[in-house]
Amino acid sequence: MNTKSKIIQAIKIWVVIYPSITLLYMLFGSYLAEMSLYLRMLILTLVLVPWMVFVGLPFVHLLLKNISNSDK
Repeated sequence: MNTKSKIIQAIKIWVVIYPSITLLYMLFGSYLAEMSLYLRMLILTLVLVPWMVFVGLPFVHLLLKNISNSDK
């Protein structure tokens, strides 16, 4: 994987993870604040990793593919 591909992949991941973390904290922040740091991180990663792999990133890939195909 070349540098340009790595940068594009990093941007795609950021585009999914930032809003996802923000939304989770908006919805469940008061509950998460009461937990220890280790438990909070465990819960966040148990939710966000599958979300990223199975929903978020495939959606971004599909969206970018559709945008690139509409340009042709």
